[in-house]
Amino acid sequence: MTYTGDVSVGGPADVRDLGGLTITKVAVGPMENNAYLLRSGNEQLLIDAANEAPTLLKVIGDGGLATIVTTHRHGDHWQALSEVIASTGAESLAHIDDAAEIPLVNRDLREGETITVGDAALEVIHLVGHTPGSIALLYQDPNGTAHLWTGDSLFPGGHGKTVTTEDHISLMDDLEAKVFNRLPDDTWFYPGHGKDSTLGNERPHLKEWRDRGW
Repeated sequence: MTYTGDVSVGGPADVRDLGGLTITKVAVGPMENNAYLLRSGNEQLLIDAANEAPTLLKVIGDGGLATIVTTHRHGDHWQALSEVIASTGAESLAHIDDAAEIPLVNRDLREGETITVGDAALEVIHLVGHTPGSIALLYQDPNGTAHLWTGDSLFPGGHGKTVTTEDHISLMDDLEAKVFNRLPDDTWFYPGHGKDSTLGNERPHLKEWRDRGW
């Protein structure tokens, strides 16, 4: 079946097989958060234990869970974190600038670090603005395109909410320097809510986003 990334709360997960990495996307909770289970070899990693622990544990299945990465401090992205850790024993990771606001973080992350799941490597990209410690995770598929999990820092149509003009400018600067100026148009990104997109679809609108100020 063809992956679309279009999921809804209470509906089935969507699965994408890249060969060296399998991605399972599911929507959970009242804010329709996306959670992503990545599998490589015999190891699994979860991006954002956002809500509905039973749903997430069903997706995780009997394969075990090595790692949970929380993309940022906002509570809708970690409501199921404690329960999933209790059930799986997974290590909990978040950026150092948000970790104190997230329960049960075992290891702090920093810009440029590598997180592994099986044979796959995920690079930590620090994007300051939505929160001080928001991150994206980059997987450079050796057999194809780049894949980027962006939390609430990048959506189809713009970045996530910022409180101040300074935060907006910071996030736009980081997105342009670390994401759009670095990665090609066919890079597929997976946001914290809603549908996926590619950088090529969003690139023409960067000036519009910067000018509108949020």
